[in-house]
Amino acid sequence: MIKKITADRIYTGTDAALKNKVIVFDAQGTILQIDDLADHDSASVEHLPGAIVPGFINTHCHLELSHMKGKANTGTGLVPFLQTVVNFRDISMEEILDAIDRADAEMWDGGIMAVGDISNKVDTAARKNQSRIQYYTFVEFFDFLQEEGAENWFNNFKPAYDGQSDSNGNRKSAVPHAPYTVSRNLFRKINALNAPGCTVSIHNQETPGENALFQDKTGSFLDFYEGFGFPLEEFQPNGKTSIHYALEHMDPHCRTLFVHNTESDIEDILAAQAWSNDIYWATCPNANLYIENRLPNYQHFLDTNAKVTIGTDSLTSNWQLSILEEMKTIARFQSYVPFTTILSWATINGAEALGFDDVLGSIEVGKRPGLLLLNLGEDEQLVHETKVQRIS
Repeated sequence: MIKKITADRIYTGTDAALKNKVIVFDAQGTILQIDDLADHDSASVEHLPGAIVPGFINTHCHLELSHMKGKANTGTGLVPFLQTVVNFRDISMEEILDAIDRADAEMWDGGIMAVGDISNKVDTAARKNQSRIQYYTFVEFFDFLQEEGAENWFNNFKPAYDGQSDSNGNRKSAVPHAPYTVSRNLFRKINALNAPGCTVSIHNQETPGENALFQDKTGSFLDFYEGFGFPLEEFQPNGKTSIHYALEHMDPHCRTLFVHNTESDIEDILAAQAWSNDIYWATCPNANLYIENRLPNYQHFLDTNAKVTIGTDSLTSNWQLSILEEMKTIARFQSYVPFTTILSWATINGAEALGFDDVLGSIEVGKRPGLLLLNLGEDEQLVHETKVQRIS
């Protein structure tokens, strides 16, 4: 069945708004034509009030933590938050799997077409194989900077990598958790597991203590390591911010997705972009507010032409898994970022970061991006009342 739709405005994800245009697509959602409205019989076209946009891309999520919604207090800072997550126990596998299924459905209903998902286990594998969402699974490795223990930690997480599927349009790669939890030896093992041209992610500069650890071995992470009984006697700071340690040990031939970046400044961004042309910056504003009550300075990313993407993080650190709500938070707290820029972060940039841009991320002939309807406010701005309705 062929369908024709138009709206007050059509945002392709890559251009300014189109007016008086018709999108023609088939039952699978593949876009066949984008024509002038005048070229079609008006009676054959469905007229929708609002703005049509491409389906959203969520580049950072922890689907397997969905059962922990509401379990972690807000505003505690990253280190107490991590301690809560690591120490949380006593929940059945039935509850875990049910929460995963419900979170996957929530994202689909919210207009999300693809997800970059962190996994430490295989709990999400079955849902991903059945989901209408495309998943890029980032199987996360860490060893708490214990160089001699890297082999054992690698072997501990390798079954999770083997158990996650890369079929049915889904993909996977092995990734480091964060600069402050991955030794040099473990970085080498992670790099060897990945194929050239894959996407990898890493949590980056989420809290001031992360930079302090690498600059002069001070800050909140010293207590974090002491609390878990991991020695840091052999760790030597390099006098630089934490991202430089990551750049030293990651593979520049992979697309690299730096996540959170709350403390990243212009020098950090430029250093990464000089290291590789395939750098993306995932922002999760509601998670940043939930954990640390702070946001990145998005002007730094605008000034450096950085390729920003948007993630939700997990229901442990967020109130919902909605890219629209993340967009609204950016618009509310840093309103100088134009709507079309925020939309590109939520769509085409994310699709490119995950390598799904051949099908997703923008409204173009031949793509199957998913089509969404938004009710924007005056001057085509995101407002509190903006909702998303899935068209395809």
